[in-house]
Amino acid sequence: MITDAQMRRLMKLKQTEKTLSIAAAKAGISENTAREYIRSKELPSQKNAERDWRTRQDPFEDDWPDIKDKLETIAGLETKTLFEWLQRQYPGKYSDGQLRTLQRKVKHWRATEGEAREVFFPQQHFPGQLGASDFTDMSRLGITIARKHFKHLMYHFVLTYSNWETGSICFSESFESLKQGLQNALWELGGVPAKHRTDRLTTAVQQTEHPEEFTRNYRALLKHYKIKGEKTQVRSPHENGDIEQRHHRFKKAVEQSLLLRGDRDFTDRREYERFLHKLFNQLNAGRKKRFDEELQVLNNLPAKRLEDYTRLTVKVGPSSTIPVKKCVYSVHSRLIDENVEIRLYADHLELWYGQKKVDDIPRLLGEKKHHIQYRHIIDWLVRKPGAFENYRYRQDLFPSSHFRKAYDFLKDHYPSRANKEYLMILNLAAKETEAGVNDALRYLIEQGSPIRLDAVKALLYTEIPVPTEIKVDQIDLGIYDSLFQTQEVLS
Repeated sequence: MITDAQMRRLMKLKQTEKTLSIAAAKAGISENTAREYIRSKELPSQKNAERDWRTRQDPFEDDWPDIKDKLETIAGLETKTLFEWLQRQYPGKYSDGQLRTLQRKVKHWRATEGEAREVFFPQQHFPGQLGASDFTDMSRLGITIARKHFKHLMYHFVLTYSNWETGSICFSESFESLKQGLQNALWELGGVPAKHRTDRLTTAVQQTEHPEEFTRNYRALLKHYKIKGEKTQVRSPHENGDIEQRHHRFKKAVEQSLLLRGDRDFTDRREYERFLHKLFNQLNAGRKKRFDEELQVLNNLPAKRLEDYTRLTVKVGPSSTIPVKKCVYSVHSRLIDENVEIRLYADHLELWYGQKKVDDIPRLLGEKKHHIQYRHIIDWLVRKPGAFENYRYRQDLFPSSHFRKAYDFLKDHYPSRANKEYLMILNLAAKETEAGVNDALRYLIEQGSPIRLDAVKALLYTEIPVPTEIKVDQIDLGIYDSLFQTQEVLS
């Protein structure tokens, strides 16, 4: 077979040799063949005709009409699923090794006869025109606070022209998280872009009983900053592609910084926030030129920022609880039948009565959850110990596992007075010190001693021995490697 390289050599030799015969011989081509290619002025690769016949029989030819029918009628059908269906329909006809053949055939059909695929249109960005934001889950990075897993989200904001970015830690996709995160971003930025793009927040943000309430609050937020809101279409996250791409790159940068740091644990949330702030500054350092262009055209900030909380007025029920966003919280029994003001923040809520803050409560994530603080109701529980047995929120009245074990002990040994005895111990924790009562219960459980109110009182202000520290030798992970190697040999 004549190659293009031989023909190029022939064309050079033809200029220097006396005859075509000599040039052809040196190029390794017969004289007649050389003359034919010179006359056609084409390289061998240009003369090779494309093959339009199969070199082997199509194993799916007989069943292709049924296969094609399913491809046309069932959107999103995967080839592997289709192949498994064929194997069930025709047992023994198709072997597993033919899956790749069907995948190639289906791929060719989709490229030549299938539905038109969605087209993505690259957008041109202009300085100061658009800021995009969204929530992203950070939990998989394995970050811990004081050695405890820190499950959290990040409200992430990006200017699409310069890619300047910032973010705020939050714990749910609530309106309060959006409000606080957006305001933090704009005040750190020092200006306001013309438009703000998000996904469809009415479906992404935690649902409320009245969706129009969210729409009204969000519009008020945009109006305060004189910014136009944009939202993506349903199931079209690529329309907010700038922020989606920054999510990926930002979390990759966090992962790399954690590797360099050598530890994923932080002493407190403030240290972790400083770590993130430093990382954002490093990422933004390389965007200064385009960011300066944005700063020149950003709109001015308003005179002040809006409150980071939502105000609610609720009435305390006879069970000494209040409903907030489909969750139940306890308040002190003194407030039963009173109207109280709730200032709902992204991660906590404040309880106000008579223009004075009377309590600060962690905000629950999700719906149909409850947070019952035993100190709010213990005064009346000790008067009505029979109510404890079937109390709907009884599980919340065990501050630690030691309290739960103490109650179980009392139920086993003193069933008739277990509820009253336990509530007296719980009342002691409320009036004196929960940590002290917990240590006393721990000691009694470890010693196998009877658990009674008088025994706990006797230990409450004595020096209780600290439990012996248990040392666990470091595990040699090489053992697991050897197990995997053994498994590979066996398989």
